[in-house]
Amino acid sequence: MCADSASGDLPTQTSHRSDVTVRPLAEDDGDALAAFGSALPEDDWLYLDMDLQSQQTVERLVRAHEATNWRQIVAVIGDEVVGYANVRALPGWQGHVGDAHLVISPAHRRRGLGALLAQSIIAAGGQLGVVKLVLEMVEEQSSGRQIFERLGFRQEGLLLDQARDQQGRLHNLLVLGYRLPDPPDA
Repeated sequence: MCADSASGDLPTQTSHRSDVTVRPLAEDDGDALAAFGSALPEDDWLYLDMDLQSQQTVERLVRAHEATNWRQIVAVIGDEVVGYANVRALPGWQGHVGDAHLVISPAHRRRGLGALLAQSIIAAGGQLGVVKLVLEMVEEQSSGRQIFERLGFRQEGLLLDQARDQQGRLHNLLVLGYRLPDPPDA
């Protein structure tokens, strides 16, 4: 863990709802993140590539809150996590690309939190020095797709039968991409 870590880089933001704060994941967010993950409906697990219901996974995420190659962001109301997002700079020849994920608690969807966290992902990608962001989602996830498309993400690929849900059904996977603006001094 380095001193130039994520913890101080992303600003804390308050949404149009004064009760919601968007900020970097902190070391003491473990219990709240675990409660958030445990409360997600089974349907959401199709969209996640990490098991937020696993205490081991949550502990790993919280320990990595200061990693220099990724940023983790939470939306909180009081002490409750109601949204989680991250962007990770990919290794090697894809080091200019950030891989992004986002999930919102069902009780807080359709209230602008997804868009707020998506904007935070874009800002975090810029801080990581990546020039492109990518994310994957199942084709049926139209609300999430709309959030990202409104921010300028575009479909770059469609992988047929790429995702399998818990009932064994196959789903197409969309790949969305976003080119970050060049920094002002570039």
